[in-house]
Amino acid sequence: MKIAVVGLQGAVSEHIEATKKAMENLGIEGTVIWARTSEELKDADGIILPGGESTTIGKLALEKGLRSEIIKLAKKGMPVLGTCAGLVLMAKALKNDKGNSSKRLLGLLGIMVNRNAFGTQVDSFEEEVEVKGIGRVNGIFIRAPVIEKVNDPKIKVIAKLGGRIVGVEKGNLIALSFHPELTEDTSVHEYFLGMCKAKA
Repeated sequence: MKIAVVGLQGAVSEHIEATKKAMENLGIEGTVIWARTSEELKDADGIILPGGESTTIGKLALEKGLRSEIIKLAKKGMPVLGTCAGLVLMAKALKNDKGNSSKRLLGLLGIMVNRNAFGTQVDSFEEEVEVKGIGRVNGIFIRAPVIEKVNDPKIKVIAKLGGRIVGVEKGNLIALSFHPELTEDTSVHEYFLGMCKAKA
C-alpha cells in the first residue's frame, strides 16, 4: 500500500509518522510518501491533505497541478482524508468568502466551512470527540474550522463538538476539523487505511 501525504505546507511529517504507525498496528506493508507533484499521487492508494494554511496550500496545489489531479483521483474513488486546512480545501464553499477561493478549493464535499471558527492560535485546545465508526478520539483543535452547512444528503455527519459539526464522511472522502496526527492515538489513520484497503 502507498499513501501520499500532500506536502506543500503544514503538518506533513506528523501525518507521515502517524500513518506509518497505523500501518504497523494493522500489520500492513506499505510506504507513506511526502508528495509534492501530481505524478507522485497517481499510483497511491490514498491521499492525506494535512492541516496548515489553507490559502497557501490551495494556491500551491493549483500552481503545481496537484489540484486537478486530486479532484480527478477522488472522483475515481481514491480515498482522501482532510484534516483542519485539508477539510477547508475539500469544501465547496467558505463562509464570508469574497469569491476568491473557488479556484483554490477542491470542491469535493458539498459543505460550507467557517475557517478559524474556534478562534486564533492562542485559542487552541484539546478535547475528546466521538467519531462515528471510529470511537472516542483526542481532538486537537488549532485555528480549527467548523462545518456550518451540509448541502448534500449523501454526506454523513460523523463528529460534533458542542453541537457544531467537526467531521463528515461521504464514500471515499473523510474530513475532520481537528488534528489526529498530533496525538499518540492512530485510530483515525487506521480507519482511513481500512478505507484504502477496501478500495485497493
